[in-house]
Amino acid sequence: MTGPNAKRSFTLLHTNDLHSHLEPAAQIAGYVKEVRRNVPAGSLLVVDCGDFLDRARPETEGTDGGVNRNLLLSIGYDVLVPGNNEGLTYTAEQLDELYAGLPSPVVCANFRPLNPERAVPWLVPSLTVRKAGVTIGVTGLTAAFNDYYKLLGWNASDPFEAAAEQVAKLRRTSDVVIVLSHLGIRSDERLASSVDGIDLILGAHTHHLLEKPLYVGRTAICAAGKFGRHIGHLEITYHPVSGQIEVDGGCVLLEDRSEDAEAARIIAAGREAAERRMSRVVAVLDAPLACELERESPLAVLLAAAVRKHTGAEIGVVNAGQLLSGLPAGEVTEQTVHALCPSPINPCTMRVTGRELLRTMEESLQPEYYRLEIRGFGFRGHTLGVLCYDGLQAEADLSQPAGRRITSVRINGEPLDPDREYRVGTLDMFTFGVGHVGLKEGRNVRYYLPEFIRDLLAEALNDPAMIEQTAYPRILFKGQPS
Repeated sequence: MTGPNAKRSFTLLHTNDLHSHLEPAAQIAGYVKEVRRNVPAGSLLVVDCGDFLDRARPETEGTDGGVNRNLLLSIGYDVLVPGNNEGLTYTAEQLDELYAGLPSPVVCANFRPLNPERAVPWLVPSLTVRKAGVTIGVTGLTAAFNDYYKLLGWNASDPFEAAAEQVAKLRRTSDVVIVLSHLGIRSDERLASSVDGIDLILGAHTHHLLEKPLYVGRTAICAAGKFGRHIGHLEITYHPVSGQIEVDGGCVLLEDRSEDAEAARIIAAGREAAERRMSRVVAVLDAPLACELERESPLAVLLAAAVRKHTGAEIGVVNAGQLLSGLPAGEVTEQTVHALCPSPINPCTMRVTGRELLRTMEESLQPEYYRLEIRGFGFRGHTLGVLCYDGLQAEADLSQPAGRRITSVRINGEPLDPDREYRVGTLDMFTFGVGHVGLKEGRNVRYYLPEFIRDLLAEALNDPAMIEQTAYPRILFKGQPS
């Protein structure tokens, strides 16, 4: 059947949460090029749903995302949405460099500059595109970590309110309405049930893999997992008479696919550029600084001291698992610091009572805590590791039952007051409830951006007095675990 009432179909490819897994990105580039050979440009829509970048990858860190930008160009996306790894780990100026001039617009309805007079030409709340005679309305949403975004000059508003406004607007002129969501699967389900008029949600953020579309009412939800292991490949059919939408297809596993040659060259060039830039010497050590996961060690104590100094807190508290190795004596390069502390973790302060602090210290002595495996929340290590401190001195008797091993604590020379609130300098990861409940319950939280904890560590490596103090233990132990 042909004519104005005939059904019309277009192909949609979608990716999400690559997190700078560059080699899979090269496989994606190859897959997209293969599809382009078989599908006319006027019938193909290619989108990414955020977290394409991750500064844990040295090629990304060493090129300020330049290698990722070149891969975006090579793959040839039509529309992008920013994830938290783009929005939270780069300054506004760096995002301008990343996105400005790209042929693919960045669409996000709940992400705008705090300053309404600041022009951001690469960012739009929604758009329409025409594919195979179908008018497609697209809007995007990103996770609203507004406590962070405000410090970087952005406002991340309520995504559900923003979606309702943009979907209603798009519905008036579009045959198909698609939401690119960097909110997570539970929010996508809520979005589908609470906002009328969405035909398709393409999801991200919680790394969920939906091999076939999931339906909530009439809204299809799709997502392609994480790290570029899959690509979403959908066939969308629009029936003009009924207005009905059919979504066919799902996710394609890419593990046996060859890398696109052009993308592989982009990655190699990015690696060379990053190695050149990150070979810069940031410190010279007279002696090695060890790091251990299951006991207090100098490098982790130095990080605690660096966080305490930067935030002006009474106490510094960090987990040893943030550091993936120790440091030998001699020159320390930017690349070395990045390799041992790749997490995009920011410092923060909070107020906790002495009682909450003591509970947290007791927890950190237990294997089920310091051996806890963690995924997400910006953490790029493996296990939590013990907590290391600055600004306190404690004694512990390991022969006592778990939970009653800390026998004394002094804060900057004064006995711990269980009812007093202390200002603690620590890591933003803990405010999300990772590892230690006592730190999640901290109050008056203040985040420090754009600094990462590795930036603070690099600065501390040049302070001989701080390094010297790491030789003195913060906790004196006696006894053996019962």
